[in-house]
Amino acid sequence: MNTLAIPLGATVKEPRLSTARLPADAYAHEAQTTMLMRSGAAYRRERIQAADMVTTDEAAELAGATRVTINAWIKAGRCIGVAHLRRGYKLPRWQFEPFVFPHLQPLSQALGATDGWQLLAFLESPHPALDGQTPRVALEQGVDAQRVLGLATAEGH
Repeated sequence: MNTLAIPLGATVKEPRLSTARLPADAYAHEAQTTMLMRSGAAYRRERIQAADMVTTDEAAELAGATRVTINAWIKAGRCIGVAHLRRGYKLPRWQFEPFVFPHLQPLSQALGATDGWQLLAFLESPHPALDGQTPRVALEQGVDAQRVLGLATAEGH
């Protein structure tokens, strides 16, 4: 077994981190960070209020399931649910379409995430490997699901 032994009475010098070599703008200023956080919160609020977002009760009706089942699916990554500002979840209606729904759980597993915002961001963000399309639109237009799953796997690792 390799262990480090420091003789009694020896002094150990703590390494000093020098900021002399860092450019003045190496870190975001408090105002920039605050602005970023606010813009993220505004985006989430707007996305939750978008016309394509439904409640768990509406999702249950779309999927022919119960609200309890929808909540279980959200926790398992089988469907996308984002925490609503008040309580419960909001879900994008398009995920219940046959071109997306069967692929959600494998995508969740490939990304290594069940977080609704992470799944939503992946599916709604343009990707260069899909000629700038979002994975959702690519699936909608018939791109092989294995290709999208491969992108999710690469992003998740």
